[in-house]
Amino acid sequence: MIPSSISAPLDCELLFIAHARGYQIYLCRPEGWVLKAPDAVLYDQEGNVIGKHFAGPTWQHNNGSQISGKLAAKVDSPDPTAIPWLLLDVTTRAGDGIFSRVTSIQRINTVGGLPPASACNDSTREAEHKSPYSADYYFYARTSF
Repeated sequence: MIPSSISAPLDCELLFIAHARGYQIYLCRPEGWVLKAPDAVLYDQEGNVIGKHFAGPTWQHNNGSQISGKLAAKVDSPDPTAIPWLLLDVTTRAGDGIFSRVTSIQRINTVGGLPPASACNDSTREAEHKSPYSADYYFYARTSF
C-alpha cells in the first residue's frame, strides 16, 4: 500500500515500473554521513537492463532519454532497515524516448541503502561508503485531455 502523502498526482497515469539495484553512496562530512549519489542499474519487469540511476538524482534510459528530479514528499519505509519511500517531481528532461513524458517518480519497496551505523570522525572524514540497495521506481506522466 502506497501512503497517500507520496501518491502520484491525480492527473497522472503510470507509464512503467523499473527495478533498481545498486548503491547509495555516502560521504563522511563534519555533519555526519551525507548522501553523495545513487549508483544503480535499472531493470524492466522481465529483468532486462534498461538504464541507470545516478547523481542528480537522474534516470537515464538505454534509448537516450533522461530525467532529473527533486524531492516532493517522503515517508519512512515500512522496513526500518531501508531508505525512505519518495515522490519526486521531474525538473529536467533530455532526449526523446520513454522518459520524455515522465512528470513524477515514486521510489517504493526499498531494501537497504541506509548510511553506515559507524560514526563519522576526523579519521574517516571524506571517506566514501557504498550501501547496497534496491527499490522499485514508478514513472508517471500527466494524462492529456
